[in-house]
Amino acid sequence: MIITKSKPFTKDEIDKLKEQFDVYIKTVIDIKQRICSAGADRHFESEKILLDKGSKQSDLWGGGIDIETKEIDYNSFINIRPTDNNRDRYIQDTQVQKIFKELTEYFFHEIL
Repeated sequence: MIITKSKPFTKDEIDKLKEQFDVYIKTVIDIKQRICSAGADRHFESEKILLDKGSKQSDLWGGGIDIETKEIDYNSFINIRPTDNNRDRYIQDTQVQKIFKELTEYFFHEIL
């Protein structure tokens, strides 16, 4: 189940998001508009939802949360964008990483 919103996820929503991978939730966050789309099988599915809602590609970054370790990662194929100076699956810009982390903690404060 994919849920896209600009407010923190509730405990019930997080339980639904965990259905895909049990201990991991994939996320795509628009770091400018502060919108998170989570729970997809593949990051590009959430990316498309956000693009259809008017997000700009350069503002979208993918990663996820390991539910057991509470670790946030910055790894997604959608992050490979040489035109945005990101030539790797990992978010390379430390400022973008910081914003992504802060927003992930905001959206998932129920579990982090």
